[in-house]
Amino acid sequence: MEEDEIAGYVTAYLKKKGFTQTEKIFQEEFQTNKTNSSPLEPDIAKHILSFSQLESGPARFHDGYSRLRSWTHCSLDLYKHELLRVLYPVFIHCFMDLVAKGHVQEARHFFNTFREDHEMMHLRDLQKLEGVLSPTHLEEMEFAHSLRQSKFNIKICEYSYELLLQHLHSTQSTTILGIINEHINFQVTPGQPSSIVDDPEAVTLSGSSQDAANQINQKEIHWGLLEDSLEERLEKASSLLSDSEKGEGEAKEGETEENKKRPVEGGKQGASIKKVKKDKGGSATGKNTKAEVNTVSAAPRVKPELPMPIIPSEVEQSILEDLRNRVQLSSVALPSVSFYTFLNTHNGLSCSSISHDGSLVAGGFSDSSLKVWDMAKLGEQTASSLSQDENDTSQNPQMGQSGGGKRQYTLFQGHSGPVYAASFSPVGEFILSSSADSTIRLWSTTYNANLVCYKGHNYPVWDVQFSPVGHYFASSSHDRTARIWSMERIQPLRIMAGHLSDVDCVQWHANCNYIATGSSDKTVRLWDVQSGECVRVFVGHRSMILSLAMSPDGRYMASGDEDGTIMMWDLSSGRCLTPLIGHTSCVWSLAFSCEGSVLASGSADCSVKLWDVNTSTKVSRAEEKSGNASRLRSLKTLPTKSTPVYALRFSRRNLLFAGGALAKNG
Repeated sequence: MEEDEIAGYVTAYLKKKGFTQTEKIFQEEFQTNKTNSSPLEPDIAKHILSFSQLESGPARFHDGYSRLRSWTHCSLDLYKHELLRVLYPVFIHCFMDLVAKGHVQEARHFFNTFREDHEMMHLRDLQKLEGVLSPTHLEEMEFAHSLRQSKFNIKICEYSYELLLQHLHSTQSTTILGIINEHINFQVTPGQPSSIVDDPEAVTLSGSSQDAANQINQKEIHWGLLEDSLEERLEKASSLLSDSEKGEGEAKEGETEENKKRPVEGGKQGASIKKVKKDKGGSATGKNTKAEVNTVSAAPRVKPELPMPIIPSEVEQSILEDLRNRVQLSSVALPSVSFYTFLNTHNGLSCSSISHDGSLVAGGFSDSSLKVWDMAKLGEQTASSLSQDENDTSQNPQMGQSGGGKRQYTLFQGHSGPVYAASFSPVGEFILSSSADSTIRLWSTTYNANLVCYKGHNYPVWDVQFSPVGHYFASSSHDRTARIWSMERIQPLRIMAGHLSDVDCVQWHANCNYIATGSSDKTVRLWDVQSGECVRVFVGHRSMILSLAMSPDGRYMASGDEDGTIMMWDLSSGRCLTPLIGHTSCVWSLAFSCEGSVLASGSADCSVKLWDVNTSTKVSRAEEKSGNASRLRSLKTLPTKSTPVYALRFSRRNLLFAGGALAKNG
């Protein structure tokens, strides 16, 4: 390469950057030393040439990415899945750098050429970036701005990392090398490549946002159960009862010893002996039940941060009765499932909710109506499944209560937009609904009337959930906030802001001191209801979060996303214990059994899956370090004929209720 050509590149660079004084000094020194200077080394000349080309043409981004893409796809299968992780961060930063430099047409061509490679995993991100049409958009769009300010963390083995560096240096891909240095952090691990099975932490976004998340996750949280809860009272009562039974058992044992000495007469005595054996078998299962209950009640006790409502004595007795008669579930004793199917909805059903005892089922519709079916009355009318009468246009909610009326439901009207969520109070006397009209309404199922309209959100309210004790409820909205409310106040008590996109779902912690929120920004956050502060950020999902569930002991949380992935989280550490792979479409609902041993998931793939929770939470450290931690064991898959599952609910007696609308194929 001629020295004059090299000097021209250097001069052009200095002029472009505005270093006029340096440019003059360089030209003077170049003219002075031109006669007696030694020839430049070939490697240095090549680097100067490649750097000048990097600065000049937008085609370098297209060519550099195309070469990297071809090389990764032609790599050995053993390393390919790790090297492919590099493509997406390089792709989006090539696109954004082109836009930032003003090469908008070239950026659009680059984006459209290679977007198909990433649509399966990152469709929502691509849809957002598609709207970036000028350099100002990069600054104005929060998502694009956060991407440019952050770095991707990519797990890769040592050999894959060396292969990548060798390729970049051999092809002199200075453009791509610059992007990787600036926007990717490699977490290089010794040994063989990780498993081809997707690792939720293989590619994560870091930077200022991740640093803040790590700092947030250092905060202490109290995940235990409330002091003096009904479960604790039942446990104390059962322990006292078991002590008295033990004394009676010892007395009976003395009696049976005496009976053994007596002669056996006829078959009656044999029958009584069989009965005793049967009772002993029953008591054995009872002991197992108490042991399982104790594992839940072994959770630490915490004080409530919110004033707790007083539970009426008759309600308390009813709940205690349900708890006493609870069926113990395990990996070998799965729940009975009662499925409610909505018919003739004509794609109008937006959401579904089931009361705690399964006696009431609600449906929110796109025509702004909320409809509630009473299962007892539906049985009286000999209706075998849920349906809605499209021809009945009467707006009198009392029609649903009259035996002679055609309508089989109670109609609640008041919203002016589609109803996106509904939630029954723990006892079932109230129901909340949230709507596209940005309001939340409280309805009485006793008087069939609207009691309160809560206004506070500025955009559609995607979800609303009563707290486990009633009285308080939480909502989440398109305005990127979640809010805590109490029934007697029309203004929110707390506003939780921090998500970068829609807050799609919300769930209360078992002790009512925290709420969890799932967002379209692919994160789940845990908030302290007293302070309104975010105390945990859970990162790992690759699409928007649609459902959340808290374990009964308050230690674990499950979250389901649009891709069909479910993740089990430890609230204390903020880490993902294990991903649950099995669903092929959106996970719309999650529910833990009452003792926490079984997790149920409902999906748009028209199935309910039951998962063994105990195996997932007992992963050894060796397995965790090696990356071979076993997936949560799927106990059973319950397919429906053609009904996506909208809602799941375990009753206090551990019967699983599910609901969805029959979808017509084709």
